[in-house]
Amino acid sequence: MRQKMQHFMMGRYGADQLGQVYLGISMVFLVISLFSRWDIFYVLALGMMGYEYYRMLSRKVEKRYQENQKFMNWRYGLAVKKNRRKELAQQRKIYHFYKCPSCRQKVRVPKGKGKICITCPKCKTEFIKKS
Repeated sequence: MRQKMQHFMMGRYGADQLGQVYLGISMVFLVISLFSRWDIFYVLALGMMGYEYYRMLSRKVEKRYQENQKFMNWRYGLAVKKNRRKELAQQRKIYHFYKCPSCRQKVRVPKGKGKICITCPKCKTEFIKKS
């Protein structure tokens, strides 16, 4: 039986990260459908499961790979944005951030220095702010 299954799956795409997300979402829809009166969640869950099995059994390996790569790039972008926000939140404890009035460049200034003259590193415009 194992050899038959391996022979059947030859040349097919199989499971990937995007498929795991689809199956997870369909499981959430199934749980919601258990506790709600709306049948739409059940239909959505079955539809997502069907689409994921279609992806797994597909012989268009390159197309499925490209779909998964788009998803992985999107997920990576979210992780990078999250890390940037976390880093910015840590820096806000030590620095003030101002925008240059002429070119809108962000300028970082240490806190607790009183009123200071800030020079924009991009356009060399000088402006006064309280740090």
